[in-house]
Amino acid sequence: MAELPRGTVTFLFTDVEGSTRLLHELGADEYANALAEHRRVLREAFERHGGVEVDTQGDAFFVAFPTAPGALDAAREAQQELELPVRMGLHTGTPLLTEEGYVGADVHRAARIAAAGHGRQVLVSTATAALVDSSELHDLGEHRLKDFDGPVRIFQLGGGEFLPLKSISNTNLPRPASSFVGRRREVAEVVATLRDGARLVTLAGPGGAGKTRLALEAATELIPDFTAGVFWISLATIRDPALVMDTVAKTLGAKDGAATHIGNRELLLLLDNYEQVVETAPELSELLGACPNLRLLVTSRELLRIEGEVEYPVPPLADGEAVELFCARSRLEPDEDIGVLCRRLDDLPLAVELAAARTSVLTPTQILERIGQRLDLLKGGRATDPRQQTLRATIEWSTDLLSDEEQHLFARLAVFSGGCTLEAAEEIVEAELDTIQALVEKSLVRFTNGRFWMLETIREFACEQLEQLTEAASLGQRHAEHYLRFAKDRRRANTRAILDELESDHDNIRAARAWFEASREIDAELELAEALAGLADTHGHWREELAAAESALARASGATPAAQGLGWQALANAVYCAGDLRRAADAAERALALHRSVRNDLGASAVLILLGVIAAEGGDYARATALFAEARELSVRLGERRYLSSATQNLGLYALLRGDLDAAEALTEEALEISYELGDERGIVPSLENLGIVALRDGSLDRAAELLRESLEHSRRIESPFGIFNALVALAALAATEGRLERAGQLLGAADAVREEAGAKRYEVLEARLHEEATERLRGELGEAALGTAYAHGRALSVEAAVELGLDA
Repeated sequence: MAELPRGTVTFLFTDVEGSTRLLHELGADEYANALAEHRRVLREAFERHGGVEVDTQGDAFFVAFPTAPGALDAAREAQQELELPVRMGLHTGTPLLTEEGYVGADVHRAARIAAAGHGRQVLVSTATAALVDSSELHDLGEHRLKDFDGPVRIFQLGGGEFLPLKSISNTNLPRPASSFVGRRREVAEVVATLRDGARLVTLAGPGGAGKTRLALEAATELIPDFTAGVFWISLATIRDPALVMDTVAKTLGAKDGAATHIGNRELLLLLDNYEQVVETAPELSELLGACPNLRLLVTSRELLRIEGEVEYPVPPLADGEAVELFCARSRLEPDEDIGVLCRRLDDLPLAVELAAARTSVLTPTQILERIGQRLDLLKGGRATDPRQQTLRATIEWSTDLLSDEEQHLFARLAVFSGGCTLEAAEEIVEAELDTIQALVEKSLVRFTNGRFWMLETIREFACEQLEQLTEAASLGQRHAEHYLRFAKDRRRANTRAILDELESDHDNIRAARAWFEASREIDAELELAEALAGLADTHGHWREELAAAESALARASGATPAAQGLGWQALANAVYCAGDLRRAADAAERALALHRSVRNDLGASAVLILLGVIAAEGGDYARATALFAEARELSVRLGERRYLSSATQNLGLYALLRGDLDAAEALTEEALEISYELGDERGIVPSLENLGIVALRDGSLDRAAELLRESLEHSRRIESPFGIFNALVALAALAATEGRLERAGQLLGAADAVREEAGAKRYEVLEARLHEEATERLRGELGEAALGTAYAHGRALSVEAAVELGLDA
């Protein structure tokens, strides 16, 4: 072996990604030949640039180079020749060289960087990047690597698109705006408890004790321990126990339930504010039983009392920590009065923060004088947690110091669940900007991402104040009616921004539904169900909308026929999303009959389109065409352009399926023109795709490519996974027709991956046909093995990389 380089050395680690899978796909003989060729290419590249082979194990190499540019050149040249998907990582340092080889953190860092990559990707550390031509490096940002405390900035050689790095940053933990003060002992204890094998740890304590912040800090420390990630799930606004597991599944992106999604993954879930849904604790027990590598960290005011639960009572801040917190928030220097004040506040984090917020107008001495009397009166109260009494007194004292206008608005804002926009606050509770800003400055209201909201503990107190107002009932009604209008205005949302608005105010919509149910306003409840169920497939709550529609219809005997028609329409849409075509058709037929009985032609038009889609998916194209034609005629008579576009687009689609390309092109062009006129991006996408397929069938391949790429671009812009995977299938068919067989196989793999990630059970009729045709063609012309390799490459791409693959001419 050549002498190992000394001093500053650049390490290069490589290995074949998915080698076990490749062995099964290629067979032992073919894989052995591929592996031998892979070793030859690598060793020749290493030798050309002065690399010395330190170690080789299986398909992995550890090589040392005397210069960083030489190491990077070797990696680049090798990747250009390699057939197997090899990942590489480079890092430069000054390791200790012993008789046994290199020793030091730089060796481990290089190995970790390589392990974070994907096949055909070359990753470079900051130290190496500083020594080479940076023009060919792409900054991938900071990533946490296993066994390293701080984040590491990583660069990629070239601009190729790959899946996200396999670093330990797979988390949605929020980053609090304020610094974390104290609690180091508690964080260490919680972390140790979970690392020592506890499956369920409950941080218990009263509101305002700092449970959430402690849990977030502990969870952040644990990110490196869980290969599948650490996820925060806020349950503060959830009151319906049936929504808990749906919320867990939605947060994780699970399509077939949380347990199926998690499986054997090493995962930590932080379930925050569990006390109002504590009756669902047995479901957590079942989840833990089904998922052996799952750990749960829960914050709750009461214990879950299920097997395996480890209680961690959250104590007040330790001596000195409360003073440190007060001073950090108030920007004052510590003194004796601050120490006394914190002790009088029982060292409760939220109480201390509320008091600190007052230092803009009061000194700590003045705060101590004003708050002391109320706290002393409460010390002899009933046998509740004294810390809870202290916190309640602190909130009450904080609100007593508000002006009349501020007190009134504070109580009225409690009508919102999950926060609100300024516009909603102005309309529903008649908020004035200066007044709501004053509440933010006093830490009673928070403002982030354009929304005003309250900590749950403070909102509970505000709700008590709201109940004492004479206008409480009218505010509830105004809130419910506002969000009914809000949902109805967006029932045919055509942009991503509108769908995001719906998601932001979903808790308020839930509250509106609950208000209508409690007030027995069944017509309004059914109207709300119809407004939301039409969007169930795009804003991700179809299970909830299905349950809501079923619940409302069960109580709909006193509803008007018009409202009952909307309810059955809501049920039809939600059941269609669930994949039950027979039940969806039955519900849609009932909705259609009710709409016709009250001459709701607009509702009838929408239901006719849904019935047409259901008929087509069942293979009855003649009935589908007749239903779409009836919906089109009705829409023309009503002047309803959006339904006219949808009916016309579907008529064009089924003309295409019948092979009538002239009719398909004319109808789809008409639908596309209407969609552009309305700014309906959801309607633009399928029309562009269908026109592209018409061009493909007609042999106009350049026009087909242009239209299909445009459809894909629109889908990416509005974040429509359905539009993306449909366009990818069509582009695969185009590539196969053009003879770009490997690219076609990659596109099919990418399309299937995006479809499965979106939770779609199947392709629609046209795309299913294209998929089958392209697959059969590739099997015959490319061969099963080559198709499998191309398909696997496509499946491994991220959604963004898949889109770029489709857009690449």
